[in-house]
Amino acid sequence: MSDDSSRPIVIKRIKKGGGAAHGGAWKIAYADFVTAMMAFFLLMWLLGSTAKGDLEGIADFFQNPLTFEASGGSGVGDASSILKGGGEDLTRTAGQVKRGDVDSNRKQLTLKQQKMEFERRERAALEQLKGRIEKLIEDSPQLRQFKNQLLLDITSEGLRIQIVDEQNRPMFDLASDQLKPYTRDILREIGAALNEVPNRISLAGHTDAAQFSGGAKGFSNWELSANRANASRREMVTGGMDDFKILRVVGLSSSVLFDPNDPLNPVNRRISIVVLNKRTEMSILQEEGPESDVSAEETLPPLEQLVPQAISGSQPGG
Repeated sequence: MSDDSSRPIVIKRIKKGGGAAHGGAWKIAYADFVTAMMAFFLLMWLLGSTAKGDLEGIADFFQNPLTFEASGGSGVGDASSILKGGGEDLTRTAGQVKRGDVDSNRKQLTLKQQKMEFERRERAALEQLKGRIEKLIEDSPQLRQFKNQLLLDITSEGLRIQIVDEQNRPMFDLASDQLKPYTRDILREIGAALNEVPNRISLAGHTDAAQFSGGAKGFSNWELSANRANASRREMVTGGMDDFKILRVVGLSSSVLFDPNDPLNPVNRRISIVVLNKRTEMSILQEEGPESDVSAEETLPPLEQLVPQAISGSQPGG
């Protein structure tokens, strides 16, 4: 048996290393690259699927963030507010409304609101005008005695002033367009007062149902009512009203009776003066011309211009 103690001891040492080309650093770099590419393609997808209005809203937001903060709205796409968290869910199939559509809707809403506000102010102005004319009638010795023949009311067309006949106090000579002297005074006073407001005027002549002996083929109540309306227009102009304020002069014969239960009642013989509101004025102007001739965005005058203070200080004329 050999002696094991005489064998040489061999020690094997294994060197570890040389992993520079086989380490894990490249994996981190590759992961960063893939992440960047995913972000890039995600950005491209978002840009391709986002509505044009949203893109413009986002661009405008970064250019003027304070403007968006103060404007309010449902999202960036309609140029609204940064405080509401931007647009809607990206899974939706349609983008937000374009800014141009939103602006158009807002413009229409604004015009509608302006129109409603103007009509409210205009009606209030006509109510004030009605009160001032009533006061003018009470303060004028010449008009006060005829106040039962001067009827004022607000209609859908504007402020209506009707001068009606009484049994013993007609406005015109019988079957004629010749004005009585006191009718001239009434029309001149009213003409001077109405000249202080910007509203246009419409005049209509009315008769009772009594017919001329010549019948419908000859001179009739149609011609008589038209002549009386035009005679009233001339007298109002003589009293100081500008002629251009007259928009319409018509004769209605007995087609619109004041007292339909009694067609021969003297009150059916009357002159109707209407201070037209803007809606009725535009409707009359459009009857004979295209709608484009009248601007829908006409500047709305303030209340004090509709009923100037000068009326309250008008003095009765001689």
